[in-house]
Amino acid sequence: MITIEQSEDLVNVAIMGEFTIADFKTFEEQSLYKLKSPGAVNLLFDLRAMVSYTIDVAWEEIKFFRREHNHDFSKIAVVTDNQWITWQAWLSRIFVDADIRVFTDYTEAQAWVQS
Repeated sequence: MITIEQSEDLVNVAIMGEFTIADFKTFEEQSLYKLKSPGAVNLLFDLRAMVSYTIDVAWEEIKFFRREHNHDFSKIAVVTDNQWITWQAWLSRIFVDADIRVFTDYTEAQAWVQS
């Protein structure tokens, strides 16, 4: 399940349970809408309650961030205590032109991504 909130320059995403392709498509639609607005767009991913994701989500993430929108985001904050997700976020820094940081504390991530 996915929840998304948007503010002036932020797309705030929380994933609970399994991250499915339908969830990713919802995220993609909301992000593309936000990218039409002037100014920088930041992302905040709260993945603390994510249990797993499907392989098609991984593929869509690669296409979305690394091929199509690798220069479109300014900051990306990822909140997780999962070492595998942390490793993936750090690896993404090679392909994405955004400042990507991983946090274990949601409040710290939110403060950083909104600064």
